[in-house]
Amino acid sequence: MTTLQRQELLAYGALVAAVLFWAGNAVVGRGIVGEIPPIALSFWRWVLALIILLPFAWPHLRTSAPVIRRHLWLLTLLGVLSAGLFNTLLYAAAVTTTAVNITLINATMPVVIALAAWATATERLTARQGLGLCIALPGVLVIIAQGDLDRLTGLGFAPGDLLMTVAITSWAIYSVLLRRHPLELRPTVLLTALVALALPFIFALYLVELALGHTFTVTTSQLPAFLYVAVFPSILSYLGWNHGVRVIGPGRAGMFMYLMPLFAAALALPLLGEQLEGYHGAGALLILIGLYLATWGARKA
Repeated sequence: MTTLQRQELLAYGALVAAVLFWAGNAVVGRGIVGEIPPIALSFWRWVLALIILLPFAWPHLRTSAPVIRRHLWLLTLLGVLSAGLFNTLLYAAAVTTTAVNITLINATMPVVIALAAWATATERLTARQGLGLCIALPGVLVIIAQGDLDRLTGLGFAPGDLLMTVAITSWAIYSVLLRRHPLELRPTVLLTALVALALPFIFALYLVELALGHTFTVTTSQLPAFLYVAVFPSILSYLGWNHGVRVIGPGRAGMFMYLMPLFAAALALPLLGEQLEGYHGAGALLILIGLYLATWGARKA
């Protein structure tokens, strides 16, 4: 096995772990999303993540400060697009639309990322990658619809759907622009900078939410969920995603987002007592075939 092949395998593993933790966020977060205002949840999630990150990044921040200053506008944009817009809009959408609508719109993310990468000449979209996208998407829809496509045709439009559309667009732009970040920054330093630069933006939205009277009280039963969303889908998922995009590019990395509903369904079996159905297997097969075709056949531009 060549060095490049080993690097790609590690990138695949990092992306799988990132999506797995994000799927866990969807399951664990069910217990707190309805109890905590969306912007408050986003703000305190990232405050806690920053507190955890700082001890690891602090020894390198002084030497990295000149690089951060030179690329301040790019890093600020990356932070606002990811931690600022994507996560905040995702939580806000959950208040005004259904979980099925959110999952359905989220399922278009690999296509949006691939098209954004192609449009910006970051990557070229190969025929095999396009075929993989087309095969995996029906697999996602089968799982979302629970084997009954009438569930999808009966869906209505809600205000949160527009928020989700903006959210996935911001994530696609983030994933494409991420290739331009200064490579001399360590992964933990990069993530610390992105979070720190995004927090003022989220805090401004949080102040508006407070002014509208949306407050909350943290209970002891919510603390484990808060800790999970701060460590796994915030720190570890972002580190894994950033590494995967750097190694294999945003287009191929985006394909791994198709694993989200598959992992969410798998986690719901033991954690929520749901049953394994035939549509889970059919959807998983299509997703894995599409993922294999897209990741094996794609080539960096």
